[in-house]
Amino acid sequence: MKLWKLTTFLTVSVLIFSGCVATSPKPKSIIDDTLPIITLTNHGIVTDMDQVGFEWNSVMKDPRVEGIYVYKKKLDSKEQANKYYDTIKNRFVTHYLDSDVQPNTEYSYVFKTFSKDAESIPSREIIAKTLPPLQSVSWIHVIQEMPRSAKIIWRPHTNQIVEKYLIERKTLADDSWKELTTVEGRLNAEYIDLELKDSHVYKYRIRAITYNDIVSFPSQEVKVLTKALPPSIEAIEATKNLAKKIKVMWKPVKVDDFLHYNVYKANSIDGRYKLLQSVTDNQYIDNIEEDGTDFFYRVSVVDKDGLESIYDKQSAHGQSLVKPSAPSLVGVKMVDKNLVISWNSNDPRVTSFVVEKIKKVSWVQSKSEEFVDIKGKTFIDTKIEPNTTYYYKVYSVDKFSIRSDASMEVKYTTTASQGKVVPKTSPEVLEENKPVVKPMLDMGISEL
Repeated sequence: MKLWKLTTFLTVSVLIFSGCVATSPKPKSIIDDTLPIITLTNHGIVTDMDQVGFEWNSVMKDPRVEGIYVYKKKLDSKEQANKYYDTIKNRFVTHYLDSDVQPNTEYSYVFKTFSKDAESIPSREIIAKTLPPLQSVSWIHVIQEMPRSAKIIWRPHTNQIVEKYLIERKTLADDSWKELTTVEGRLNAEYIDLELKDSHVYKYRIRAITYNDIVSFPSQEVKVLTKALPPSIEAIEATKNLAKKIKVMWKPVKVDDFLHYNVYKANSIDGRYKLLQSVTDNQYIDNIEEDGTDFFYRVSVVDKDGLESIYDKQSAHGQSLVKPSAPSLVGVKMVDKNLVISWNSNDPRVTSFVVEKIKKVSWVQSKSEEFVDIKGKTFIDTKIEPNTTYYYKVYSVDKFSIRSDASMEVKYTTTASQGKVVPKTSPEVLEENKPVVKPMLDMGISEL
């Protein structure tokens, strides 16, 4: 009821004084003690947090009165006397509203009527104390360990003049509170703060704001700890002996709300790691097209809230199986109109060999063919023609069908008397115990 009376009083006062306050008042220096003195009514003063309202007995019967002067001072200031503050230029007015006040503060007021040439003696000093600010919400709570966020909930304010809430936040490193946001509506009761740091402490408090922009005292403080990141992978390794692939393995991590692992890959240990795959097992096989190719791997842990562990501390160097060693070409020799090519190889991985033969047909054209799955270290080419240039290269092959780089190329040019026209049959392979000839490159028609 008191709030309703004050609101009604202030509303009426605003309507009455609209256009009545002078912009350039002129207090008089002559005192006329016959002018009427302002006296308040029985309930002539009403206060709020940011307003003070006055009501006095009418002075309208004295036609000499042109208006009323208002004098004011703040009691906790150093001012000795009330200073001129405002002018009411209408003797019929009986109400005055001062909106330039602070909550929970005492002020002194004096009123004087004035005529054309003088002003009255002052009214009695009127002490008015504004109401203290509103108390904030009575209950506030925060939800703990949310991923990079915090949810603040509170009980809506019971005072219907509350229009909105001011959310304030600070961290342990902050010296003062910072305004975070404003939540509109008295009945709103929650706010979610996003984009916070992981495993970080934040403090929150709330102030209620009224329709006339009065800000309440702060609420009780609440503290939240955001959810920590999942633990990082402690041990990771990658293979270097698998053909056309690299197997990445790591020690599993126990996380209650585990979602998956993220496997990252880069060309160098300090290179740019790109997400390769998300897996639930603690291993991953990376299929590699090239032999002997190096890559570096890192693995992170991701929980069901999407939080990802730190993964830049542990890297694993992996490599697809390198090619077997290339054969060392020993020599070529014409034997009974057949060319015999021989080579050496000491790589234990090698299970067979491939011989590549290139026949020069013209200055700009050649013909190539391969002879595969050769078990020994010597090859007999029975398809040799006179006056023809041949080139030979040999490759090692392991059990995974990985082919080595080519051996050194050997060239042989037959004469008119060398070679023969032979039927299209498979070449023969000499026995392992045949004598090995010395290397002779670009031999032409020389004897071996």
